[in-house]
Amino acid sequence: MTFIAMNRFKVPKDSGAEFEQVWLKRDSYLNEMQGFVEFHLLRGPELEDHILYSSHTVWRTKADFEAWTNSEGFRKAHARAGDNSNKKLFLGHPQFEGFEAIQTLTAASAGAAA
Repeated sequence: MTFIAMNRFKVPKDSGAEFEQVWLKRDSYLNEMQGFVEFHLLRGPELEDHILYSSHTVWRTKADFEAWTNSEGFRKAHARAGDNSNKKLFLGHPQFEGFEAIQTLTAASAGAAA
């Protein structure tokens, strides 16, 4: 069963571009992991004091995601996450949410059903 892992970040409006650059320039190591399907960095609504962002990874199984969180690649990718230089880039701590996919539709499967 597919597993989706998401982290939500509240980023001050004046830090949005810098936050995005940190993600675009980082080494992720995700493509080295068995069961990794895809990654998205999502920019959401702009609210009064922040912009909502979400990092979104898709895994073949929850066990594959858990293997990632225990891997050397995970440790390397997150080594600078707690740096003081990054604290101004988002408000509070990221909010993690994990989901097991109950149903998945793709363009090909939706077209086949029509």
